[in-house]
Amino acid sequence: MIKKIIIGIIAGFFSGLFASGGGLILLPACIYFLGLDEKEARVTTIFAILPMVLTSTIFYYKNNYINWDIGIKTAIGGIIGGFIGSKLLNKINNKYLKVIFIVFLFYAAFNLLK
Repeated sequence: MIKKIIIGIIAGFFSGLFASGGGLILLPACIYFLGLDEKEARVTTIFAILPMVLTSTIFYYKNNYINWDIGIKTAIGGIIGGFIGSKLLNKINNKYLKVIFIVFLFYAAFNLLK
């Protein structure tokens, strides 16, 4: 139980600080430290991210950091994308999910360096 809480604290810290990290920390941690299979780890990570995001949002809201126009529009797109992604999760082989995730991470890291 302590290991799970520590992983959550680390993921929440990065999520709150960088507006990401919840999934980047939780997904590998669920697979390699907690022994979940790929798909169960992805779904568990998504479930665990919601409270982290809500908590961070409260603090960002209090400091007036939210651009509501962009936030609402991207949230609508996120709902649609989340629906499509959750349907595809059951159809894509774990090996390909890993490759897609790695490509995404490299793309994101490369763009941060620009």
